[in-house]
Amino acid sequence: MEYLKESDSIPDLRVKIGTLVLDNPVMTASGTFGYAREFEPLMNLRRLGAIIVKGISLHPRAGNPPPRIVETACGMLNAIGLQNVGVERFIKEKMEYLGNLSVPIIVNVLGDSLEEYRQITERLCHCTAVAAIEVNISCPNVKKGGVAFGTDPSMAAAVTKVVKQESTVPVIVKLSPNVTDIVAIAAAVESEGADAVSLINTLIGMAVNLKTRRPELANVIGGLSGPAIKPVALRMVYQVARAVRIPVIGIGGIETAEDALEFMLAGATAIQVGTANFINPRASEEVVEGIGDYALRENLHSIRELIGALKVG
Repeated sequence: MEYLKESDSIPDLRVKIGTLVLDNPVMTASGTFGYAREFEPLMNLRRLGAIIVKGISLHPRAGNPPPRIVETACGMLNAIGLQNVGVERFIKEKMEYLGNLSVPIIVNVLGDSLEEYRQITERLCHCTAVAAIEVNISCPNVKKGGVAFGTDPSMAAAVTKVVKQESTVPVIVKLSPNVTDIVAIAAAVESEGADAVSLINTLIGMAVNLKTRRPELANVIGGLSGPAIKPVALRMVYQVARAVRIPVIGIGGIETAEDALEFMLAGATAIQVGTANFINPRASEEVVEGIGDYALRENLHSIRELIGALKVG
C-alpha cells in the first residue's frame, strides 16, 4: 500500500509498518491498555494510530499473586505475570468490539514453546480485524530450561520464523533490553522476516520495603517501566535503527509528544505509550495532538521527515 497525496496545508502524520499504514505513529503499549474497552469512556480511541492489546497466550493465565505493582522513583515495577483470557476467549469476547473501532488492532502474543506461538498465530490470523501481530519474546522457553526466547539470537530467530510462516499480517517482534547485545537480536529476527521490531520491553528490577524487610512484589522481581528507562530505550532504539532496514517502534518512558519525537529523531518510525496510561488515561491521545501541533509549527509536510534525522557529530 502506498501513501496517498495529502493536502499541502495539513502535515501528513502517516507512517508505514510493513504493509500496514497508520494514520499517525502513536500506538498503545501492550499490557498498559487492557483490551481497549476500558479506556473508551476516557478518550477518543479512534484518534490513535493503532491499539496494541494485552498480551494473549494459548491458554488463560491467572498471573502472579499480589502485590504485583509498585511505584518506584520515576517509574513502576510490575510482576503481573501476563494475566490474560487466552486466545479462544479473546477471539469470542473481545474481537467484535475491537473490530468496530476503525483503528488498526495489533495483538501481542506470547508462548512457552514454538508450538504455542504457532498455534496462537494460526488462530488470530483467521480474524479479519487483526491488523498485525506483535511477538513477545521475553517469555521463558520451558523446553530450554526457562531461558527467555529474547535473550538468544537463534531462539529469537526461531520464534520469528514460526510466526511468519503462519501469519497473514505484518509481524512485529518486541525486543527485551535484558541482553548483552540487542542489535544482534534485532538482526536475527530481521533475517527471519520480521516486518518491524519494537523496543524496549521492561528492564528487570526489584524494590525492597525497609520496614517489613520484604520485597515489595510478591514475585520479588518485576519489570521496570516509565520515565526512568527512557534514556536506555532511546539508546537502544538509536543503535537498532542504524543496524536494521525494517521499521523500529520505540517504547520506554514516553509521556509527551516531545518524548515521542525524540524517539523518532533517534530512528523510530512509530512509538508506543505505556506506563503513562496509568497516570493519565488520555496520554496517548495527547501525544497524537502534540505531534500534529509540532508538525504544523515546524512546517513539516510529513512527520516521516523526522525519522532518523538526529544530528550526530
